[in-house]
Amino acid sequence: MEKRSIIHMLDPMPHVSPFDINMAVDTGFEVIVPYPHVKLEEINGLVQDTIFSRGPGGVKRTAIFLGGRDIGLALEMLEAAKNAMVPPFEVSILTDPSGAFTTAAALVACVEKELKAKHETELKGCRAVVFGGTGPMGIATGIIAALAGADTHLVDHLSIDTALEKANEYKLKA
Repeated sequence: MEKRSIIHMLDPMPHVSPFDINMAVDTGFEVIVPYPHVKLEEINGLVQDTIFSRGPGGVKRTAIFLGGRDIGLALEMLEAAKNAMVPPFEVSILTDPSGAFTTAAALVACVEKELKAKHETELKGCRAVVFGGTGPMGIATGIIAALAGADTHLVDHLSIDTALEKANEYKLKA
């Protein structure tokens, strides 16, 4: 008997995002299990409970989604989840805090497309200014633009200190 598809949605926030749950449903997962208030130190145990309970065949129909709003924490949770895997017990893992990674990737791809079409250039070597650059989406956009070779600057509407703090924090991670 083929096992049903299941996604475990681990989130450090008080509630797992309804948006993320809707996306899991629309993607076709048959079983969706939200876990709110997940702490970094709980990831290893949760991942191993997920992988070892389904066997090597069942892990192919199993996924883990890491949510939240904090990009740094999401990346730490992703690393902890990857480290908890024991081949052949490995599942797909997706992290997208506040939808920032997918939205930022799409935004940068659109900018690159327009730069090529209208200016016959690419993002590399350009100056990119990211307004709202201290929220999850802005940080992710800034990192992706910087990795593409742009001279990237983050702007915060409240404080230059906050923008500088975030830029320096993620400059070390990128």
